[in-house]
Amino acid sequence: MKSLKFIFPFVLLFAFSFCRKDKGLTNYGNYPNEVGKILVNQCATTGCHNAASAEAASGLNLTTWSDLFKGSRSGSPVIPYSSRFSSLCYFINSYNDLGPVNLPTMPINGEKLSREEVQTIKNWIDAGAPDVNGNVKWADNPNRKKLYVVNQGCDVVTVFDSETQLPMRVIDVGVDPNNIESPHMVKVSPDGQYWYVVFTNSDKLQKFRCSDDQLVATVSLGANYDWNTMILTDDGKKAFCVAWAINGHIAAVDVEQMKLIRNYGGYTQAHGVALNAANDMIYVTAQYGNYIYKLDTAFNNVWQISLNGLPPSGASSLDPHELLLSPDKTKFFVTCQNSNEVRVFDIASETVTQVIPTGTYPLEMAFHVPTNRLFVTCEYDTNAGANGSVEVINMSTYSTQNIKVGFLPHGLAVDESKKVLYVASRNIFSNGPAPHHTAMCAGRNGFINLIDVNTLQVLKKKTEVSVDPYGIAYRK
Repeated sequence: MKSLKFIFPFVLLFAFSFCRKDKGLTNYGNYPNEVGKILVNQCATTGCHNAASAEAASGLNLTTWSDLFKGSRSGSPVIPYSSRFSSLCYFINSYNDLGPVNLPTMPINGEKLSREEVQTIKNWIDAGAPDVNGNVKWADNPNRKKLYVVNQGCDVVTVFDSETQLPMRVIDVGVDPNNIESPHMVKVSPDGQYWYVVFTNSDKLQKFRCSDDQLVATVSLGANYDWNTMILTDDGKKAFCVAWAINGHIAAVDVEQMKLIRNYGGYTQAHGVALNAANDMIYVTAQYGNYIYKLDTAFNNVWQISLNGLPPSGASSLDPHELLLSPDKTKFFVTCQNSNEVRVFDIASETVTQVIPTGTYPLEMAFHVPTNRLFVTCEYDTNAGANGSVEVINMSTYSTQNIKVGFLPHGLAVDESKKVLYVASRNIFSNGPAPHHTAMCAGRNGFINLIDVNTLQVLKKKTEVSVDPYGIAYRK
């Protein structure tokens, strides 16, 4: 009996502690208690953001931490480590000194959150928005498949998780906090270990790790600005970056050591860049003209090759914008933004073998090899009343199909694992779709639209990102 007297109180204490923990998790949805008390008690309520009401509340359910990270119809209301780009903060905030204030203030028809409560939510997000056990969403897998979107109006890169198709991080890029440097293109290394970004208003090339999206190094490309494009060698050891200008430049960079090898000038209106299969020749478009440059990677010899049979000229005619090496590496596809075409350039014969009409102002391209399709954004296309479209080209027959998608579509990339095409909608004009929330920089937030690459159907999901989403890269 004596031993039972000791055991019985212990059993009661254990049971009581277990029930209290279980009750706490139920009441506060696996959020940290100080956060859960706010979100569960004041936001995840009847008629607002609970399971029963979420469909009428932008699809956002705040009942539990897991529900929160399923996102809403406009994307991710909470971006771990970045309250600045977490739209949840804009709608719960009514204090101008704590950041953007968006209407309607949440909770609707309820008492607004106190300054301390708003600050608690912001601090929690900036610490990674962990659950009650300290787990941070999307931090569990360094090999996660991702997509990187440069927002050139706000000097950030929005990182999408491939599996959930939601923004998972927002990464600051550039070196000057007082000026917009406009990240223009992002590329992922062939081994998927690093991503790189160039800027139109800076001379910098930056290198980040894909595993944790942390900055590795920054290198100057030289005094010339307007660095628009870049290409990485197949071994991931070098990059060739192109500055678009009357006296355009090409910079060769050792990206292993992040050291400039040399900056070469004299390429009029140089823009798009690609390498041949052997990686010993560089091809660069002359943005306003009818030709492309061909030069060896040692920069000893340079040729100008016409794309229309006429002598190479700087007079605006075809205006080749971008070029992309075909999957079989025998030809380039070249977008011609003035003539509204894609021209097929045979590398061996150095001739154009096919001219494919497209929508208005074709710019960027992406392949989907399993379906043998080439996707081309046509930024100013007015087909079927659209302000932009994607042209789909069958690479065997060169037949085309035009898809209305986005508003001012520009960058695009295929997510091979999920079989969807990501399309960046710049949305920089006032007649475009109204953004859901405030932009953190001057301008209007843009969107990412998705297309099923097998059915060619535009998916209902449309995710809002920051200002002027421009280029996209996929990490396999």
